[in-house]
Amino acid sequence: MRMAKRNAIVKKLPTVETLGCVNVICSDKTGTITRNEMTVTVLVTADGYIAELTGAGYNDHGQVLLHKCDSSDRARESVYKLLEVGAVCNNAVIHNEILLGQPTEGALIAAAMKHGMYNVTDRYVRLQEYPFSSEQKMMAVKCISKYDNDKVELFFVKGAIEKVLPKCTKYSWNGGVQTLTSKKEQDFIAEAHEIGRKGLRVIAMARGPTLQDLTYMGIVGICDPPRPLVREAITTLSQSGVQVKMVTGDAEDTAVAIAQTIGLETLPSQVLSGEQLDSFSETELDAAIPHATVFYRVSPKNKLAIVKSLQRTGHIVGMTGDGVNDGVALKKADIGIAMGKNGTDVCKEAADMILVDDDFYTIIAAIEEGKSIFYNIRNFVRFQLSTSIAALSLIALATLMSIPNPLNAMQILWINIIMDGPPAQSLGVEPVEKDVVKQKPRNTKEPMITRKLIGNVLLSALFIIAGTLWVFKKEMSSEGITARDTTMTFTCFVFFDMWNALSCRSQTKSVFQIGFFSNKMFLIAVTLSVIGQLLVVFFPPLQRIFQTEALTLWDMIFLTTLTSSVWVFSEIKKLAERCLEQRGKGKRSPLE
Repeated sequence: MRMAKRNAIVKKLPTVETLGCVNVICSDKTGTITRNEMTVTVLVTADGYIAELTGAGYNDHGQVLLHKCDSSDRARESVYKLLEVGAVCNNAVIHNEILLGQPTEGALIAAAMKHGMYNVTDRYVRLQEYPFSSEQKMMAVKCISKYDNDKVELFFVKGAIEKVLPKCTKYSWNGGVQTLTSKKEQDFIAEAHEIGRKGLRVIAMARGPTLQDLTYMGIVGICDPPRPLVREAITTLSQSGVQVKMVTGDAEDTAVAIAQTIGLETLPSQVLSGEQLDSFSETELDAAIPHATVFYRVSPKNKLAIVKSLQRTGHIVGMTGDGVNDGVALKKADIGIAMGKNGTDVCKEAADMILVDDDFYTIIAAIEEGKSIFYNIRNFVRFQLSTSIAALSLIALATLMSIPNPLNAMQILWINIIMDGPPAQSLGVEPVEKDVVKQKPRNTKEPMITRKLIGNVLLSALFIIAGTLWVFKKEMSSEGITARDTTMTFTCFVFFDMWNALSCRSQTKSVFQIGFFSNKMFLIAVTLSVIGQLLVVFFPPLQRIFQTEALTLWDMIFLTTLTSSVWVFSEIKKLAERCLEQRGKGKRSPLE
C-alpha cells in the first residue's frame, strides 16, 4: 500500500524484498528516462532544405522556419512532400490537443499541422499496412489516391534511416527525382548522425511505387527531453552501488547524446549495439555486458540476452519494458518493471512491479521501500526474539534455580499479547530512513538472522532477564511470594519490553537521529500498552484477574529508570559502532 502511494504497484509481495538486492537496472530510454513528449524540432529534406519547427505539444501552435533557401515555394513544397509521408504513414489521431496513439506519430501529425496540413490522410485510401516492429524498425502503408483517375498504388514508408535508405533507388530533388548514388547515401547518413548527436530521434521518410523502389524524401529530428530528476536519480543509484544501463531502439548518436545528458558514462567500449549482441558468443556477452552502460538498436531478443548474461555474472537485475515483446525479458529478470501509462497488458501481466507514472525516479522510491521493509522485518524479528528468549529464560531459570515462578499464567499471557501485539506490529511500519537508498544493495545470500542480529538479541534478552530477576529477588521476602513481588516483576518485564521496542526501531541509528515522533503508530502502540499495564496494576477488577496490587509512584519511577538501561546500553553500543565505522572509512590506502 505504501509503495502504491509512491506510484509503484507491486503485484507479488516477495518482490519487495528483492528490490533491496537489485544491483543493476536496465531501463528503457523512451518514456522512462525521457518524458515521452515528442516534438519535431528540425527536418532536412532530400534536396537539402533545412527547417526548424517551433512550439510544443500535440497542436498546431508553432511555425516551420526555413533556413538557406533560394526558392521559398520550392522549399515549402519539398517540406510538404516530406511531412505528407509522416502524416499518411501514421495511425495516430489528434483531437482537441489530445493524442490518441503513439507519441512519435503524434509529433509527426503536429508537425504537418504547423505546416498547414490538416486531414492529409483523407486524400488517400489505405489498402494495406506493414506495421512497425523492433526487428524491421520501419512502418509502411500501401495507398491509392482518392482523387486521381489512374489509381496508382503508392507506398509511404517511415523508420530508421539504415533500414529505409537501402530500399531507396532515388531521392527527391527540386520537384523531380535523382538516382541515389552511394556518395549521396553517405551524405544523408552523415546528416542523420549530425541530428542524432543533438539527442534527437531521427526518422527517415520515403515514398514510391514498390517497397524496393522508393524515393528518399528526407529526415525529421524528434526531441524527447529527459525527465526531471533522472540525472539525480542515476547519481544516487550509482553512489549506492546500483549500476544503471540504458536500453533503447534508437540510433547510436541519439542514445549516446541522451546518456551523456543524464550522466551515464559513454566510452566506446561501454556502448553496444543489438547487432553486436547478436554476433557475440555467450562468453563474449558475459565479458562485455556487465561493463556496458548504453545498448542501442536493441530488439526484445537482445533484452533477454542482456538479462541472462547479467544473471550469469551474479547480478540481481531490474528490467523495465512497455511492449508486448518485452514480456519474456521482464519475466526472466529478477524484478520485471512495466510502464503503467504506455505499457501493454501483456507487459504488465509479466512484470512484478508497475510504474504508474512511467517515471524512472519512481524506481528509486520502490528501492527505498524495498530496503526499508526488509530492515523493518529484521527489527520486528529482533524485538520478537529478544522478548521471547527473555520470557522463556525467566521461567526456565526460575525452575532450574528452584525459586518460585516470578510470573503467573495470566501475566505470561498478557506479556505474550503485548509482545505479539501493537508495539511489534508498529515496528513493521517504521518510515523509510532518508539515507536508506544510499546503502549498498543487500547480498541475496545473506540470511535474515545474522550473527550481529543474534548478538543484539542475546544482549537485550540478558538485560531483561538480569533486571527482572534482580527486581524479583530484591522484592522477595521471607514470607514467600506476595502480590507486590509478582506485580513489581511483571511490570518490570513489560517496561523492559517497551524500552527494548524503542531500541529496535533501528539497528544502526539512534532514536534521536530517526526522531521520537517519526513513527506515530509506534507511539500509539507503546502508549496503549503502558496504559493497559497501568490498568492491570491499578484497576481493581483487573487486579483480581492478574493477582496484582497497586504500586507507589516511587516504585514506578524506580522501574522506569531501571528498565531504560536496555535502551541506554543499545544507544551507547550503536554510537560506538558508528564511530568505529567512521574511523574505518577515514582510513585511505596510499594509492587512494
